[in-house]
Amino acid sequence: MAKSSTSETKQGTQIAPAKGKLGVMIPGMGAVATTFMAGVEAVRKGYADPIGSLTQMGTVRLGKRTEARSPKIKDFVPLAGLNDLVFTGWDIFEDDAYDSAIHAGVIEKELLGKVKPFLKSITPRRAVFDRNYVKKLDGKHVKKGRNKMELAEQLRDDIREFKKKSKADRLVMIWCGSTEVFLQQSEVHSSVKAFERGLQKNDENIAPSMVYAYAALSEGVPFANGAPNLTVDIPAMLELSRRNRAPIAGKDFKTGQTLIKTILAPGFKARMIGLHGWFSTNILGNRDGEVLDDPGSFKTKEESKLSVLEQILQPELYPKLYGNIHHKVRINYYPPRGDNKEGWDNIDIFGWLGYPMQIKVDFLCRDSILAAPIVLDLVLFLDLAQRSEELCGLGIQEWLSFYLKSPMTVPGLYPEHDLFIQSMKLKNTLRHLRGEEMITHLGLEYYD
Repeated sequence: MAKSSTSETKQGTQIAPAKGKLGVMIPGMGAVATTFMAGVEAVRKGYADPIGSLTQMGTVRLGKRTEARSPKIKDFVPLAGLNDLVFTGWDIFEDDAYDSAIHAGVIEKELLGKVKPFLKSITPRRAVFDRNYVKKLDGKHVKKGRNKMELAEQLRDDIREFKKKSKADRLVMIWCGSTEVFLQQSEVHSSVKAFERGLQKNDENIAPSMVYAYAALSEGVPFANGAPNLTVDIPAMLELSRRNRAPIAGKDFKTGQTLIKTILAPGFKARMIGLHGWFSTNILGNRDGEVLDDPGSFKTKEESKLSVLEQILQPELYPKLYGNIHHKVRINYYPPRGDNKEGWDNIDIFGWLGYPMQIKVDFLCRDSILAAPIVLDLVLFLDLAQRSEELCGLGIQEWLSFYLKSPMTVPGLYPEHDLFIQSMKLKNTLRHLRGEEMITHLGLEYYD
């Protein structure tokens, strides 16, 4: 009997199988992208483990605790296998993935040497770039065109050429490029028609990252935004995403300091512990730090970081506990630190009878090491979403908020920042897709 082209769950949700190769396309082949690519190859060759990746190491509990059913996620839902991933990217510098990884200095040279042939084979395509949006970088490996629509068409040609040459069956694009200057929604973002007029007229409110998103979604390719840029969270991109059944997710990878905030803040609220202030500062020396040294790019990042606490703590519901928080965020470019970012937090809390207490956090993190498994999971889950009849037409994949600092939602709905609620949402979505019962942790049935 011939195999069905779809797998059907208990409740009829159809998910097409992950047949063939999955092409991963990355604008911005810097530290995050090359750490991701090198890591995937190292895992494929058996040199390392995919630590930090929920899709590769995580499990999902099914049914009651007494049933002891906790399969690995990659065995529970039909995800693409690591051996099926093929790669391309764009960058303003001509360095191949190996040379870029050496320059980034994240992975030691011994391990990079083991995957050197693979990384050398990944050379960047000319990028869509404009210094007006990233003022601290300048590269010559860029596309030329009379207007932004021509640049978008060149990207669409790249997408088709890569799919044909790599023999990929499906594609995903994920932005790993730099943080662009702060932009707000305007008329040009209101619809696909308005956006396309803006591309023709070189509208200044259309940043390079939006040109990539437009090209991807126009080709029916899912798109994830790993930076805090205003890229896909605009009406035009949501319209295009739904029209072409190309899922979107964003924005800004949740890695260092914000990861800690989304772990600690829910704990404070759960125990009704008050918060007077939270001062955060960072020092980092990689390309990201250099870009964020520009006030325009920092403003974009600051907006992303500052929104987290207010959404988690809900000061309008708990004014005595969180109604007057002083929240300050600083990022300092310090070249000697390289990719090994240091995030320092001073947290002023108060408890019973208003007595003050303090928490100090000094997180010596490796930004790209934390980001790389996020890239992998978003790629695999977006591909799954596009193969799911229920998810592919939704546009925004809010269930992927777990990985992002400023999760996208439909207009008018506040984002959920609590890491543990996000984790529950993600796993319940997977259970739902496979027709399994939602887990509520009520637990009363054990005591009937």
